[in-house]
Amino acid sequence: MNLHRRVVLAAAAATLARTGSAWAQAPARMVRIGLITTNPWPNAQPPQWVAIFAEGMRERGWVEGSNYVLDALHYDGHAERIPALAAELVQRRPDVIVATGSPPVRPLMQATQTIPIVFVNAGDPVGSGFVSNLARPGGNVTGLAFQVGPEIDAKRLELFREMIPGVSRIAFLANKAENSWESAAGKSVRAAAQAMGVTLLLAEAVYHDYADALAAVGRARAQALFVARSSHAFVNRALIIDFANRSRLPTSFDTRDFLAPGGLMSYGANPAHNFARAASYVDRILKGAKPSDLPIEQPTKYELLINLKTAKALGFTVPQSILLRADEVIQ
Repeated sequence: MNLHRRVVLAAAAATLARTGSAWAQAPARMVRIGLITTNPWPNAQPPQWVAIFAEGMRERGWVEGSNYVLDALHYDGHAERIPALAAELVQRRPDVIVATGSPPVRPLMQATQTIPIVFVNAGDPVGSGFVSNLARPGGNVTGLAFQVGPEIDAKRLELFREMIPGVSRIAFLANKAENSWESAAGKSVRAAAQAMGVTLLLAEAVYHDYADALAAVGRARAQALFVARSSHAFVNRALIIDFANRSRLPTSFDTRDFLAPGGLMSYGANPAHNFARAASYVDRILKGAKPSDLPIEQPTKYELLINLKTAKALGFTVPQSILLRADEVIQ
């Protein structure tokens, strides 16, 4: 073999190595990835997290429309629709199903015990009964937790109380379908409030209907609003934030997604990070891994964000001690 030919072959081998082994391992057939999520795409434009997931898939050799299709169903904040959607999606026989948030997980588990299910940003998967063990989940379910215990909710209340010194009446906006007054999160927040000498006022929404719960907040003469983690709260975030800001109530949420519309404070994991990681789970399952052998991934960082623009609009001064601890301050 002459020198020129050896150089050409070496260059070709290097090029193949740079493209990564994922292309070589990805099945040649078109695979179907099912998805159940709350919001339909606005104006047919997928939200940012879909692009993050797609990029993660692309890095592993999967290109939508080329070797996989994304079959998405949306319940638009109406949790009562999820069981029917789960059954419909299972009938379409996807190779793997991605569920965003906690609400779709249980209906999907009831609809199939064989199709792999990857949840993304589910709250406390052990406490919710999705898996019995984080290290070896067993069954056909695995994924990425948004939090693994109710103590994060209590920590968020402590930070909120520190941010608004002197407050004694905080409304707890819960949701009967998810983090209710009697849930692990509700009990944790109530215990934290009692320890701090704060009166926690219950306002509980029913699924996606927050109007009556917000009216109850107004009647209770609350001084601040603590919103429990819920996909329904996320869908209704504009309504909740508009009410709170008009009522001049400082607000606390679990993710940064609530701050752009005008929320004051958030403390929790960054949900976008999990969508990037979800591609790794889906990729491994499509290449033969069993969900039962893939450990539940837990958040490694919780971030505190403060919206100074909202604070100024409320005539509220954020203590310097909180600003110094914030991971991000929105001006």
